[in-house]
Amino acid sequence: MSGVQHITVTEDEGEQRLDRFLKKRFPHLSQGMIEKFCRKGDLRVDKGRVKANSRVAPGQEIRVPPIPDSAPAPRTEGISEEDAKFIQSCVLWKDEHIIALNKPPGLPSQGGSGQGNRHVDGLSEALTFGYKDKPKLVHRLDKDTSGVLLLARTDRVARRLSEAFRGKTTRKIYWAAVAGAPEPKTGTIRFGLVKAPGHGRGGEGEKMICIHPAKVDKTEGAKRATTDYFTLHILGQRVSWVALVPITGRTHQLRAHMAEIGNPIIGDGKYGGSSQENMGDGWGAQLGGEISRKLHLHARQISFDHPISGKRITLTAPLPEHMKRTWDLLDWHEKDVPADPFEDLA
Repeated sequence: MSGVQHITVTEDEGEQRLDRFLKKRFPHLSQGMIEKFCRKGDLRVDKGRVKANSRVAPGQEIRVPPIPDSAPAPRTEGISEEDAKFIQSCVLWKDEHIIALNKPPGLPSQGGSGQGNRHVDGLSEALTFGYKDKPKLVHRLDKDTSGVLLLARTDRVARRLSEAFRGKTTRKIYWAAVAGAPEPKTGTIRFGLVKAPGHGRGGEGEKMICIHPAKVDKTEGAKRATTDYFTLHILGQRVSWVALVPITGRTHQLRAHMAEIGNPIIGDGKYGGSSQENMGDGWGAQLGGEISRKLHLHARQISFDHPISGKRITLTAPLPEHMKRTWDLLDWHEKDVPADPFEDLA
């Protein structure tokens, strides 16, 4: 542990928040520890008491109390060390306000019956990284869908990100392997969605049924849904690599929409993507082995306006292992396609 330090703010370091100044000087110093120092009066600027969000100016002297030589272990009540390391390994990007994960397939975003805390929300206790409270989910991905998932580190940021999702200023691009070849190759799907009746063992109550746009307003419980799609590669009319942008954010929207146009997502047993018995152009989903058993839907990219800095942030998540193997088998290469194929269509 260090002794008391007196640091003078330089010209280059001025006009920033005290907590940010300290974290640049002492990267392992947690937000919680800084706030505790301020509450106790141990951390002072020009001998005066301050708050963590106080701004420092060039020439000011900061009294820093003794601090540990290394960061404390993250708080992981009820989480095994193995699970803590696992969820921390999923961190794709983070700053003081937001954490982005590359969620692996098979991990639910939130808990359900019999799942314990083995879901992102439960494991996020291991993602505090020095903050007092665990980060909060601001959107979700289906259990078997992989890719970029955002968590807010404070309530204020959570509200602003949620508003951005509702206001549709956040843009998400998914990659999928689908059965057959979509026709036309690029288009917009506008079928509404309504929950299927029943709650059988097969999960019928969780399935969504597509409703013709003209009948949405006349169908109880139906909601309008819109998806843009772009075909990136076609292999022998049997399987295609598509990019998908959900304009709305309905349950199972991408999966139900692609199945409705005859091109279910490979490995999607709920919507016909695990067998060859698909209608229309959807024939060919049964490609054999692992390919047909695992959902090939990945939240590849997200772009959003940072709720604090206002800067446009774009994050890209690598494919999960089972999709990497499929892409290698089909000789598809990430570098051969544009990051946002819809740009030229705007």
